[in-house]
Amino acid sequence: MKFTVYLFSLLCILILHFGCQNQAAPVAEKVDCSYNDFTTDTDIQAGGVRMIELKSGHKVWTKRHGNSPIKVLLLHGGPALTHEYLECFGSFFPQAGIEFYYYDQLGSYYSDQPENDSLWTIDRFVEEVEEVRQALGLNADNFYLAGNSWGGILGMEYALKYQQNLKGLVVLNMTADFDKYEAYNAKLRAQLRPSLIDSLSFYEDKGDFANPIYQDLVFNEYYTKHILRRPAAEWPEPVLRSFKHINQPVYEYMQGPSEFVPGGILKGWSVWDKLPTLEVPTLMVGAKYDTMNPEEMAEMATLVQNGRSLISPNGSHLAIWDDQEFTMRGIIKFLQDVDSGDFPTESGE
Repeated sequence: MKFTVYLFSLLCILILHFGCQNQAAPVAEKVDCSYNDFTTDTDIQAGGVRMIELKSGHKVWTKRHGNSPIKVLLLHGGPALTHEYLECFGSFFPQAGIEFYYYDQLGSYYSDQPENDSLWTIDRFVEEVEEVRQALGLNADNFYLAGNSWGGILGMEYALKYQQNLKGLVVLNMTADFDKYEAYNAKLRAQLRPSLIDSLSFYEDKGDFANPIYQDLVFNEYYTKHILRRPAAEWPEPVLRSFKHINQPVYEYMQGPSEFVPGGILKGWSVWDKLPTLEVPTLMVGAKYDTMNPEEMAEMATLVQNGRSLISPNGSHLAIWDDQEFTMRGIIKFLQDVDSGDFPTESGE
């Protein structure tokens, strides 16, 4: 009996000894965490979040991820959506060692939301981006803009005025002419079944765009085919959260009451003829099922002086979600090519 107790005690000691050794080993290893170092020179640390005060006195929300010579400022769409639907970049950019910034434009959920329609102009938003760039310390040696939809409009307009501050531009799913977008949207709408078109027109003719039935029809019958190609029940949570947080008055003032009835201040906007003045390396991203004509996105890449196109074969307006591997791989390759000085203009179609 005594021998059995002795043997059991010895076994426990050996297990504890070697178990502790195995547990201690990882602690002794030194891990390089410089990419994920979010410390700032302020007395309060906020995990990369920074509220930037504009010259107007309003504040906008930003959040830095990573530390890298490649620094990308993401411009969300809407107008007046949020950075939230761009959170998918967090699954791809860190693996490539790319620093990036989420940013809610003025009027969006995490930033100030003043009720002043005079603020909602393209020119003012361009100056806002410039103020954010300066506050974040970004410059022509490291600064890339990537804008989706309305963010693509903002990115192109910024580059046309301030391309000397940019190292590269990514335009995600936005044509350079609002009338072209409106015409292509009408073409896609005409492909819907006649009974659905009649139902949409019924509410549109009454101006009843907020009717839940109309909104459900647009979402389930159009958005799931051309905005994000997934059944409504399978839409990613960050996308739904961003839609939930949209500033509807700002959206309607700039875009109009519906995808099918563009009528805000963006109506008639075009920089198509100005694209040849862009010298900064530019990636134009389109998708087969997008609300923007993919052929126009490819053509835009030939109009800028240093362009490349990336046309998703399976994606839609949010190809960053429904054709992720192809789209993110192409964006990352563009950024790395520009950063290394190896930027061929070969198409990514």
